[in-house]
Amino acid sequence: QIRSVAYEVFEVCGKEPLIDVAIALEDKALSDEYFIQRKLYPNVDFYSGLISKAMGFPTDMFPVLFCIPRVVGWLAHWLEHLKDPDTKIARPRQVYVGQGTRSYEPMENRPKAGVKEMNYYHSNVNRRRMAGQKSQKKDRLPSVNPEEF
Repeated sequence: QIRSVAYEVFEVCGKEPLIDVAIALEDKALSDEYFIQRKLYPNVDFYSGLISKAMGFPTDMFPVLFCIPRVVGWLAHWLEHLKDPDTKIARPRQVYVGQGTRSYEPMENRPKAGVKEMNYYHSNVNRRRMAGQKSQKKDRLPSVNPEEF
């Protein structure tokens, strides 16, 4: 179980403080009727993110770290697809849950779209990159106050 692997890593690298939050969330989910009825469990990335963080990987690298092991499965699936002469096309099951048929509304009759300012987190790597770019082009990037994080 990956949870026990996380504790092995914490013994070597130091305990990741978010593990307590993760355990509380997992316990809450596993005792929730919605999760129980559907036999849902936290996926492997739930703990692998904490393991990667404890090992010192920056959070900017998490998508890459989560993707690399999956490539093997994707390639195996693709090779099986190529070897099967009866398979013409592979389509994942997709169920559209958006709005149904709507009438066309000319652009001039549509409400103006406002742009909201988004609050988001920047890692130290991105802050350094942004600081370098900001010194090159003053008006290009918004200022980042590290105390906000």
